[in-house]
Amino acid sequence: MSWLSPQEMELLSSAESLFPSPIPVQSVSSDEFMPGPQTEKQREFEARVKEMGAQMAKRLGMSRRRFFQTASGMAAAFLAMNDTYGPIFGVSKAEAAEPDKANERAKKLSGQFIMDMHTHFLRPGTRIMTFVNQRKAVGTAGWNPALGGKEQTIDDLMFQNYLKEIYLDSDTKVACISGAPSEVPEDWFLTNEMKAQARADVNGLAKSKRMLAHAIFTPGYEGWMEQIDHALKDLKPDSMKGYTIGDNTNKNLSKHPWRLDDEKLVYPAYDKFVKAGIKNVCVHKGLFPPSVEKQFPHLLEYSDVRDVGKAAKDWPQLNFIIYHSGWRWTGPNAPKDAWAHFEKTGRVEWITDLSEIPAKYGVKNVYGDLGQLFAWTTTANPRLGAAVMGQLVSGLGADHVVWGTDAVWTGAPQWQIEALRRLEIPEDMQKKYGFKPLGAADGPVKSAIFGGNNARLYRVTPKQQAEIVGDRVAQIKETYEKHGPGRTNLAYGYVAKPVA
Repeated sequence: MSWLSPQEMELLSSAESLFPSPIPVQSVSSDEFMPGPQTEKQREFEARVKEMGAQMAKRLGMSRRRFFQTASGMAAAFLAMNDTYGPIFGVSKAEAAEPDKANERAKKLSGQFIMDMHTHFLRPGTRIMTFVNQRKAVGTAGWNPALGGKEQTIDDLMFQNYLKEIYLDSDTKVACISGAPSEVPEDWFLTNEMKAQARADVNGLAKSKRMLAHAIFTPGYEGWMEQIDHALKDLKPDSMKGYTIGDNTNKNLSKHPWRLDDEKLVYPAYDKFVKAGIKNVCVHKGLFPPSVEKQFPHLLEYSDVRDVGKAAKDWPQLNFIIYHSGWRWTGPNAPKDAWAHFEKTGRVEWITDLSEIPAKYGVKNVYGDLGQLFAWTTTANPRLGAAVMGQLVSGLGADHVVWGTDAVWTGAPQWQIEALRRLEIPEDMQKKYGFKPLGAADGPVKSAIFGGNNARLYRVTPKQQAEIVGDRVAQIKETYEKHGPGRTNLAYGYVAKPVA
């Protein structure tokens, strides 16, 4: 099964034909939405990164492919981004030219506390086999050139590889395993029991608090309140997660969309959360472009953020963490349309709407998650990514923007980590829109977004953070980095076929 129509799938190909750059040279998507075609700026970036990589690899006596697997190769890619889009990413020529400098920086930042509260893998026996094709997309973007000659299987989207990509191939220290519900039982990514078991397995291996888990709640489904009781009593989730769109996997089957501010249907569930000591309610919002609206117009009001403010005001005991921060724009023309809209109006649907909620409703319990939207905007148009970050930080506050990557759908999240570490809002945008600078990679703003805010929300104490430094997972990673294949910077997805 696929979330895209057969006609749309005909317009896509796997990503292994793309040039293997540490930063994608073209927009890559899951089969949840259509990726955009390579833009003129992306073609310009591709030419630059190829030339730069060839020159530096030759000087260092290695292949270009191998060079782009190194810290210097990552730095070179960000230099090429700056040459294409302007000075947006903090990177020096010395990092790209001198591996020791790049490795020194990477080592210094590798201990940064990063808490990724938006991650996924698939259940055994899933029928969502199209994710296998996303593995092939890695070669397109170049984040794991080794996959080019390897047959991909559904096992690559399973638990074992998830552990490798999250904990070994990135600087992530703590992750939350999420999921998605469906009207079709076998189309749930993971059951609530599976997520709880994964958490127990990882924390048992690590002997520390390395993983947290959601429990999905499904207002309107048969027996849904009893399932909440079961989850709260038996599974002890770290937070609850809901999809107001209902069945996001099969939108054509969605029978139970709901609103966060539905006093009759949903507020009794909030009451259960509060009484059980649950404070965090994570909510999928956005990823609902005009093209999808045309197919499912009745789901629009459940996909945007119009219902967030009242719910947050009525339930100050809860934190409403909006996944994707309500980012609406997906599809072939998404970057172009979103940027044109921003330049004309100063707004990004529905990011701006979310950022205005605290001031409009007088609330302090609304948070924006960066899952999917940061990867999408940064690769398609870094200035758009800067605008999104500027609006979220200005409206919600730097202490209310939280790190999530939607990995492993977009692969090992290290490239996203590096992008935020280096991202700065250009001075012209700071002056025009009143955005404040994001600052250093390990400065107060980025440190809060990467881990500090999530640690506060989920009560991960300094003591627990210290235990991670020398736990079993840290020991495994040390061995892996010494003797393993090195950082892969994976990403999975589809790309639009070139226009003839």
